[in-house]
Amino acid sequence: MIVTTAKLFEAAYGKYAIGAYNINNLEQAMGLFRGNLQSKAPFIIQISKGARKFTHKLMLEGLIRSADEVFPEAIFAVHLDHGDEETCYDCINSGFYSSVMIDASHHSFDENIAITKRVVDAAHAKGLVVEAELGQLGGVEEDVKVSEADAKLTDPDQAKEFVDRTGVDSLACAIGTSHGAFKFSGSQSLHFDVLEGIQKNLPGFPMVMHGSSSVPQEEVRRINEAGGKIAGAKGVDASQFKRAAELGVTKINIDTDGRLVWTRVHREFFRDFPEKFDLRDPGVIFMNEYANFIAAKNEKLGSAGHLDEIRKLLV
Repeated sequence: MIVTTAKLFEAAYGKYAIGAYNINNLEQAMGLFRGNLQSKAPFIIQISKGARKFTHKLMLEGLIRSADEVFPEAIFAVHLDHGDEETCYDCINSGFYSSVMIDASHHSFDENIAITKRVVDAAHAKGLVVEAELGQLGGVEEDVKVSEADAKLTDPDQAKEFVDRTGVDSLACAIGTSHGAFKFSGSQSLHFDVLEGIQKNLPGFPMVMHGSSSVPQEEVRRINEAGGKIAGAKGVDASQFKRAAELGVTKINIDTDGRLVWTRVHREFFRDFPEKFDLRDPGVIFMNEYANFIAAKNEKLGSAGHLDEIRKLLV
């Protein structure tokens, strides 16, 4: 069942965070649905601009529609990740998405507000909800490329003004995370003081953490042992998710970790079975491994076990 993120956030606020997972293909879709049902968790499917270009947007949408039929007990939202204004309108008018993100954070504060307000008005007219970003995360991931020098934390006072002037439904906050597999150096960690300030100014308002993959070191080690060359990768400590959720973070984005699982499975498979060439062989392994990864991640997010509770709220 496809729902809006607003319904999920209302149930989760202050208690747990909903996992928002990017997908690009059939194997990810199957593993994602299986893992969320295995852990009895509601979830958010994220489709990026890059994923929409990878094959064709209708192919990916078709996969998700089919998964909704194959797994009727699943409850999830379909969300555009890091959209520009044009892509947001395309998704709003498609009749498929339940939520879009407009990322105009690279513009000035006033221009970010103006662009976000236009998207909010268009989305709300069709019953969709909108996520926007204030502040800038560093790192590199698909169309997002921000240097450490240009990254800046969200200002809690600006956050209130931004929400009041745009009418946006949730806010992606820059609190020290970054996109990609190389997030932190040294003992750097999340800036919970920023979340505390925003929650004080916007009580009950849902916040979003982007760039929140944990970059499991075991995955990195196994990839490298199977011929990979990933050096210095470091992610967000998953033990910090609970504190973030208590401070109003209701959505946590996970993308890089899923790519690492895919890479590890395929590198190890073709290392161990160099004579194989059937793409389905490693695909079967990946779907199972990705499902287990999703279920374990939902335990860290606190969303595991809440599916029946969400279902009752929707009746």
